[in-house]
Amino acid sequence: MSKEKPLILVTNDDGITAPGIRSLLQVMKEIGDVVVVAPDSPQSGMGHAITISDTLFCDSVTLKENYNHKEYSCSGTPADCVKIATQEILHRKPDLCVSGINHGSNSSINVIYSGTMSAAVEAGVEGIPAIGFSLLDYSLNADFEPCKKYVKAITKNVLKNGLPKGVVLNVNFPKLPAEKIKGIKVCRQANAHWEEEFDKRTNPQGRDYYWLSGKFVNNDEGQDTDEWALQNGYVSLVPVQFDLTAHHFINQLNDWKLDE
Repeated sequence: MSKEKPLILVTNDDGITAPGIRSLLQVMKEIGDVVVVAPDSPQSGMGHAITISDTLFCDSVTLKENYNHKEYSCSGTPADCVKIATQEILHRKPDLCVSGINHGSNSSINVIYSGTMSAAVEAGVEGIPAIGFSLLDYSLNADFEPCKKYVKAITKNVLKNGLPKGVVLNVNFPKLPAEKIKGIKVCRQANAHWEEEFDKRTNPQGRDYYWLSGKFVNNDEGQDTDEWALQNGYVSLVPVQFDLTAHHFINQLNDWKLDE
């Protein structure tokens, strides 16, 4: 590894061969020394799951791109990838961890289900500055080219300025050609949710099974949210904290008569 360049860990949740991570890798190679540790298969929607009741495999792989860097394919979750990267592969904290570019948005409530963002959060827990990148396009043929200049700008700013302890960045790109993206907007997470539905079916053996579906509901009319930014042609940039304590409720909770 170069002494002059930062060491960057690249991961994702769509799998090591996904087009999104290959695009992210191209940008990171312009900025620093790169090591890829990513799942060997898609892990979307895994959240912050870790593997505790099964074996983990992590194998060095050589893909067709000749980038002159090391890549490892891991049988575990995105959070597993970050853990095994720091403990068994790098043997030190990287200067930065980037996750993505995800095929599909991770704005609003999606951040808690996202394997992409959970990899970034895991890095943050371990004291590594981290960014999750996602594109509002679920297609495997998604065009990541318009994202690249913003990925580069945000990454270089994080390396220069750092991030507060306990904070990682959630970046989402609209599905637009480069010339129609208006820029980056710093946002808050929109107050939205999924209204789930289950499609119940019966298999030939008579056993019921279910497909999860539903619709995304955004009741947040604020113009300072990630959903508003994406709908209006901006890249959304949300600082995310992984301390889930509801600090504003502590004083009221202390007033409860809990000893009765």
